[in-house]
Amino acid sequence: MDEVDLFVIGAGSGGVRAARIAAGYGAKVAIAEEANFGGTCVNRGCVPKKLLVYASRYRGDFDEAAAFGWRVGETAFDWATLIANKDREIARLESVYRRNLDKAGVAIHAQRAVIEDANTVRLADGKRIRAGKILIATGGRPYRGPAFEGQELAITSDEAFHLTELPRRILIVGGGYIAVEFAGIFAGLGSETTLVHRGERLLRGFDTELADELASSYGRNGIGLRLGATVKRIVRDAYGLTVSLSDGSVAHTDVVMLCTGRRPYTGGLGLDSAGVALAPSGAIIVDSQSRTSTPSVFAVGDVTDRVNLTPVAIREGHAFADREFGGTPQPIDYDLIPTAVFSTPELGTVGLPEAAARERYPQLKVFRTGFRTMRSAFAEGEDRMLMKLLVDGATDRVVGVHVLGDAAAEMIQLAGVALTAGATKAQFDMTMALHPSAAEELVTLRQAS
Repeated sequence: MDEVDLFVIGAGSGGVRAARIAAGYGAKVAIAEEANFGGTCVNRGCVPKKLLVYASRYRGDFDEAAAFGWRVGETAFDWATLIANKDREIARLESVYRRNLDKAGVAIHAQRAVIEDANTVRLADGKRIRAGKILIATGGRPYRGPAFEGQELAITSDEAFHLTELPRRILIVGGGYIAVEFAGIFAGLGSETTLVHRGERLLRGFDTELADELASSYGRNGIGLRLGATVKRIVRDAYGLTVSLSDGSVAHTDVVMLCTGRRPYTGGLGLDSAGVALAPSGAIIVDSQSRTSTPSVFAVGDVTDRVNLTPVAIREGHAFADREFGGTPQPIDYDLIPTAVFSTPELGTVGLPEAAARERYPQLKVFRTGFRTMRSAFAEGEDRMLMKLLVDGATDRVVGVHVLGDAAAEMIQLAGVALTAGATKAQFDMTMALHPSAAEELVTLRQAS
């Protein structure tokens, strides 16, 4: 029986990072992946989604071009071309992941692996491998939500990337990242888009002022919002798909897409045979060092259901390898995680939303501004940028930055550096503005609202 120092189950972002870093410290490492190397992010998530976001924004660019003197003739969009080019890029990236693992000296097993006991892994071909440590990084899978009649007629985000044609009409169910982003994508590409969400507002956990402004922008741009409603039934008929909602209304569409969350992918991995404890959701329970209830078994990324974002999985995988094989513990700060919703307009945030900040900081000061960008105003666009700085009045430290509008994600990444360094409002004020830019507003806000 082969023996390794580390066996990683799952070659997504977190698992690959852990394997490469551990191998760099001299550990003998093997990794198994039953599907695509690169995991959800590369194959069915962040990367292909962002490519579709780029495609969807050209419509707005074409509309604004005339104001800047461009004569834009007839435009036409071809879904098949976009998907073929996307598939080619994803295949390239997957090969990069494989190549980097190989260069690092990691033994690659392109097949399913399950745990037999605390130190043994069994591959689909029957081969058994002993491991000093086992790391589970199998990520998550789409959750289709509570069952209802006709649910089998709906797709999830996994299938959306492989539709054979752009739907003329689509109804998207959900109110989180995935639902909101795909609503913007399909609307931008020309589909008649309806977004159904059981809550009264989109993007739970985000700053409510920005989330509400995004919803207003979606409404202005033709996306039908059905808030406070759920799907009760889907039937296929002469209209395509007829969807009955809990509010008594009916919608006719060609595609129903369920974006009702994701669940940890832990089924059938043999975790019980190793004594690994799970939460009711199926998530693997871990401590601050990513260790499970079994000392030799660890888990990182979405399979733990801590913070389900690719950069977090990467940081967790890296920290695991540093700690267990490099002897250099690296703490992870889960309080300051820059994140973005790639809607159109874009939403970026780091730190606390206003409601949570008010609870933690009694002397909270809120600095906000809303305006049309130079580009939007010149082209007579309606969408506005919204920016907020949240400051602890007792220490002057900036505890939250929230941006809605063009390039919000890029701004928030850099704002995240400032907040991680503990920047104060006075230091924001001391920073020289870059003019003309939208981002300069972040360092010129003077009056708390």
